[in-house]
Amino acid sequence: MALLESILIPLGSTMPEFELQDPEGKSYKGNEQYGDRGLMVAFMCNHCPYAIAVWPRVVRLAQYARGMRINTVVINPNIHPDFPEDSPAEMKNKIKEWGIDFPYLADETQQTAKDFRAQCTPDIFLFNKDKKLVYHGRIDDNWKDESKITREELKEALNNHAAGLPISQEQKPSMGCSIKWKV
Repeated sequence: MALLESILIPLGSTMPEFELQDPEGKSYKGNEQYGDRGLMVAFMCNHCPYAIAVWPRVVRLAQYARGMRINTVVINPNIHPDFPEDSPAEMKNKIKEWGIDFPYLADETQQTAKDFRAQCTPDIFLFNKDKKLVYHGRIDDNWKDESKITREELKEALNNHAAGLPISQEQKPSMGCSIKWKV
C-alpha cells in the first residue's frame, strides 16, 4: 500500500458533477446532495489503515456539519477485484458497523475520483453552496491517535464556513493509502 498525500487543487474550483450508487443500488447526483451551506465530499474506503483510523471522525464531523446545514457524501473509489474488502457488499456491512447515516457511494468506474483528482483515502473536499472548493486538506493533525490531536483543521474550516468567516488558505494535505486504480 503506497502512502500518498492529496494534491493541491486551487480553492474556488467548481465541484465536478457525478452520479453514483450506494451499495443498495440507489442513485445519487452530486449537485442534489448540497445542504443550504454546502457539501463535504470525502474519498474513503474500508481497508486502508488511514481511512479506518479516521472513519469515526468522519461520521462525527458529518453529523456536526449537518447541524450547520452542510451535507456529507463519502465515495469509495476502490471498487477493485483485488480489494474485496472494499466491495459494495462490504460497504453495506461498514454502513451498519460504523453508523454511517449519509450516502456512502461506490465509484465503480473510478471516473468520479479522477474528476475530483482524488489521490488517497482519505481525501477530503469542502464546497460552499455555490459549488466552489473552500477546503481541501486533512481532518486533523494526528490521523493515528485521536487522543494526541492538537488541531482539528476540518472542523475549523466547517466552523468558519458556517459562520461566514474566512477559511485559512494554509491547508495541509490529507495523507493515506493510494487509490487502487484499475489498469
